[in-house]
Amino acid sequence: MDQGGEDRVAASLAAARRTLRAGVEKSRALGHALARAGPRLEEIQVALPALEAAVRPIRAPHGELSAAGPHIDRAVGPAAAVLKVFDAVHGLERPLLAPGGGDLPGYLAVLAQLEDARRFLADNCGLAAQWLADIVEYLGDRDLADPRFLADLGVTLEGLRAPSGDLDGGLLAAALDILEAEFRRLLADHSAPLAMLNPGAAAAAPARVPAAAVKKLSLILDRLVANGRQDRCVATYIDARGSVVSASLGALGLDYLRDPAQDAQALGPALEMWGRHLEFVVRRLLESERQLCAKVFGQHKDVSSACFAEVASQAGVLDFLRFGRAVADAKKDPIKLQRLLEVFDSLNKLRLDFNRLFGGKACAEIQSQTRDLVKLLIDGAVEIFEELIVQVELQRHMPPPSDAGVPRLVTFVVEYCNRLLGDQYRPVLGQVLTIHRSWRKEVFNDRMLVDAVLNIVKALEANFDVWSKAYDNAIMAYLFMMNTHWHFFRHLKATKLGEILGDVWLREHEQYKEYYLSMFIRESWGALAPLLNREGLILFSKGRATARDLVKQRLKTFNSSFDEMYCRQSSWVIPDKDLREKTCNLVVQTIVPTYRSYLQNYGPLVDQEGNGGRYVRFTVDGMEKMLGALYMPRPRRSASIQIRHSSDKITSAMTGLHRSASAVK
Repeated sequence: MDQGGEDRVAASLAAARRTLRAGVEKSRALGHALARAGPRLEEIQVALPALEAAVRPIRAPHGELSAAGPHIDRAVGPAAAVLKVFDAVHGLERPLLAPGGGDLPGYLAVLAQLEDARRFLADNCGLAAQWLADIVEYLGDRDLADPRFLADLGVTLEGLRAPSGDLDGGLLAAALDILEAEFRRLLADHSAPLAMLNPGAAAAAPARVPAAAVKKLSLILDRLVANGRQDRCVATYIDARGSVVSASLGALGLDYLRDPAQDAQALGPALEMWGRHLEFVVRRLLESERQLCAKVFGQHKDVSSACFAEVASQAGVLDFLRFGRAVADAKKDPIKLQRLLEVFDSLNKLRLDFNRLFGGKACAEIQSQTRDLVKLLIDGAVEIFEELIVQVELQRHMPPPSDAGVPRLVTFVVEYCNRLLGDQYRPVLGQVLTIHRSWRKEVFNDRMLVDAVLNIVKALEANFDVWSKAYDNAIMAYLFMMNTHWHFFRHLKATKLGEILGDVWLREHEQYKEYYLSMFIRESWGALAPLLNREGLILFSKGRATARDLVKQRLKTFNSSFDEMYCRQSSWVIPDKDLREKTCNLVVQTIVPTYRSYLQNYGPLVDQEGNGGRYVRFTVDGMEKMLGALYMPRPRRSASIQIRHSSDKITSAMTGLHRSASAVK
């Protein structure tokens, strides 16, 4: 074989080798591929039943598939609408949760959309799920879908049939929290306390929450109440406005309400503050709170009443009523009658305000305590008033003043009855007596009140004669009667009581004063002047010694009588300045001119012996000054009338005063 043939054979062998090698490689690769395909074939074998079920509808009869189409469309339509609303709810998240929103109406409008969406979902989500469940059941009954797929879908739809309240993912709760925070902020921003005006200051309208803020509060409240947050709103409102009320009261200084005095006289200043403070609390503070409460709560009237009642309880209205009760429980005396009338008058002036503010069921305790207090005031006032004449008569047999002055009982009763018939107390006392009589089905009029007061005065007048007869000294009795009748005339003239008694009655007391004044002068100082008579005094040389002895004797007798009279009457008083000056002038006119003349005529007889001072003890000017200084009133304890109770114990009618040995001293 030639060289060329060998080369061709070698080339063929090489090509065959390469071909064999390539075949081996392919066989090897195919073996590896077959090895890898085994598990996948197993997976395909496992998946074949599912694939068969999935394509089963395709293999289902065309008629059954066509019949299922309309049913599926009717079920999917409502479900699609529900899904669309869910998408809309998600779109409301940004405007509802965005910070710093100042447009409250716009915010509430978006919130209303959310509420509408929630209501739609609550009403339709379950229905749409039910329709879808019916379709699943329809497909399962007709073997038009994979049973396992239908089972899983059925479980999901079962949960949608009764949807939970959290259909919006908590969006509504978050929005309501934001509204609550705004509600608290608005209340806090307008929580300045209300100040009480000073007496006489120009009246000003109560400081109120601005109308714009009230409108916002009301709008927010409506939405919160509509979403079940009423209790939280009420608690927030009561806490905020209660703090305002407490701060307003704190500036008044109401500590006196907690520890009132036990006697009527000491209650006077506190009672005056009580009346002004109660009027401020009721007519300004609580009235403004009632109006605010009504505007904020609007149509929720029951809630408004309950809320206002809680705010009012923090205004201490019950504390004011308890103070009035303390006045009613104070020791019984005539001054207490005035205090009871003052409390009744304050409450009566506020009667319409009380009815308007506290007329609801929520304020039942305030109503009850007010009624009880008014009854105590009326019963107590009538009891004291009806006892006054009895107490005056009981004083009749008490000893009269030891200084012949005006009895404290007279001073007190005259002033007291004048006050009762004055403009401050007369209409109130008349109203109290009218109400009390009406409870007993009796009639009362103003004339009956006047007659009752006149009977008290006449009972006091009847005491005068009894007291005057109690004096051992008739001259002192004259001075006592002069003082007492003049006090009656002077302190009743040009007064309400004096007008009722009449001019004739008053003139009688003036005439009595003049009569007893003349009797007093005549029987006392008038008896001294005759002691300086000139009988037996003959001024000539032979009778000078005899005349001197007579002058000495008469001066000695006069001095002794004058000393005795002066010493006795130096402890007597004439309280009225004009009457005292008039009486002293009459005494001076009765004694001094006679004394001056006597000394001028006969004084030299005594002076000749050098011991005239033993007999001429007073100069004319000195005597005049002594007599002019008589009857000066000394500091006395305040007027007091004492009331004898059924227990037979004596209680001072003007509290805080010292008792004297005599009830009329």
